[in-house]
Amino acid sequence: MQLNINRKFAIPVKDGILDSHFGHCKQYAIIETDNQNIVSESIIDAPPHEPGLLPVWLSEKGITDVLAGGMGAKASEIFKKHNVAVFVGAPILSAKDLVTGYLNNTISFTENHCDH
Repeated sequence: MQLNINRKFAIPVKDGILDSHFGHCKQYAIIETDNQNIVSESIIDAPPHEPGLLPVWLSEKGITDVLAGGMGAKASEIFKKHNVAVFVGAPILSAKDLVTGYLNNTISFTENHCDH
């Protein structure tokens, strides 16, 4: 019996490609999956930057996973408190390619590209 695994990913993007700094991007790609298949994709505009706001805002939208290039420690901690998994050090790819690579275990995450 296969488990039904639904996930909702948020990826900071600029022109559909990973924006390397999570907290200062203008848009997020939201990609929903069901059993390793992408079932929907959308782009949402970010609210004005305010420290600590984005993790709560995204968790309220049902996000289960965040794929990012870099993220500050405070944001990571807030996501953890809201049971949202965070993966930093993502390669610069389209949001769809990042989620597909993550689901297929064909991309690797390296170091956090954020130092504050």
